[in-house]
Amino acid sequence: MRPLFFLTLAVTACCPAEVHTMTLREAVDLALRQNSDIVMSRLEEQKSGLQVRVARDPFMPKVIVGSGIAYSSGFPMNIEGSGPSIFQAQAVGTVFSKAKSYGIAQAREDARGAQLETASKREEIAMRTANLFLDAERTARSVEIARKQVESLERVAAEIAVQVEEGRALALESRRAALNLALARQRVQMLDGDRTFAENSLALVLGMQPTDRIVAADENRPTPDLPPDEEIAVDGALRTNRELRRLESSLASKTLEAKANRAERYPTVDLVAQYALFAKFNNYENYFNTFQRHNGQLGVSLRVPLYASHAATAQAAQADVDVTRLRLDIQNRRSQISLNTRKSFHEVQRAETAAEVAKLDLDLAREQISVVLAKFEEGRATLRQAEEARFMENEKWLAWLDSRYGLERARYALLKESGDLVTQLR
Repeated sequence: MRPLFFLTLAVTACCPAEVHTMTLREAVDLALRQNSDIVMSRLEEQKSGLQVRVARDPFMPKVIVGSGIAYSSGFPMNIEGSGPSIFQAQAVGTVFSKAKSYGIAQAREDARGAQLETASKREEIAMRTANLFLDAERTARSVEIARKQVESLERVAAEIAVQVEEGRALALESRRAALNLALARQRVQMLDGDRTFAENSLALVLGMQPTDRIVAADENRPTPDLPPDEEIAVDGALRTNRELRRLESSLASKTLEAKANRAERYPTVDLVAQYALFAKFNNYENYFNTFQRHNGQLGVSLRVPLYASHAATAQAAQADVDVTRLRLDIQNRRSQISLNTRKSFHEVQRAETAAEVAKLDLDLAREQISVVLAKFEEGRATLRQAEEARFMENEKWLAWLDSRYGLERARYALLKESGDLVTQLR
């Protein structure tokens, strides 16, 4: 264990944490390229595409060449169903099979469902990236404002300490100022920890090391285009939601699976061609009226099942159960999408109102600090009053930041429901 511990320390020392500064658009682009969940989803999509080739394989002619050479004593008996020959070739390919044709259609539908799953995963990762980016940006700015509050409270505490020494204030005021200063420093510490965690979490979503940090770059992000009213938002979400489209694809796949199992009772037609080069030392001339070295056949193999397979019947019934379940899932999901979209639409409206109120409150606080500073310059206000006014202004700044990022997060949540989040963020 000790060598492994030192090896881990050495690797960590050789790979120091990195700090990357990027915009939201750059972070989303990187996440859509490097996120491990999206990479695995793309692998599943590739696997589903290859499954289509597997399903089409029975309809692709297969050519087999070889030899059944042998020495014959007496009658030339068969070797693996064919007479002994110096060289032989056989080609077999399915011409008609209803069940296998449904299997190909099901494989194609599964491949389409895998593509929709990847698209849904992209929307999910884009939303997660946007939320973490907003958290990192909000906490970074909150730390700056909280530190300004600490500076203001330090000046207030210093002034009160002077007043206590001069007998113009009670010692209780000094202890109250010290408590307020300690609480402000505690807030800075907590916000700084939240910032580090958000930046590390964002780096992990982007496919980087968990010790790396993503710092939000200064930018003016455009307001995303949102539906003009609630009904349009709901209709758009029901029409374009990736998860709903994936469930509908699964329903189509299970329907084709049930048809494929029931189609086992239909006949199957294979095209068969074969060639064989015979030798005289196998005694063909002794037992057959005529002999020729080159022999060939071209024909079809027809197989008609007389009774339906019990396994196929049971599998078709199982697929029917899955079809019923998926229809219920689709109905429930449509209802949930409609409800979530309406909720997100109203949350955007509430967030807009909250941001507007916070902005008005901030503007009022800024006007008040201007008045207090003017009085301070005229000698009609104390330093303590000016610093306390600055502290309250910073509190309004924090409230406005929270409302602003809450509004942006609500907008992105509405876009995710409609499936337009990736388009708007890239």
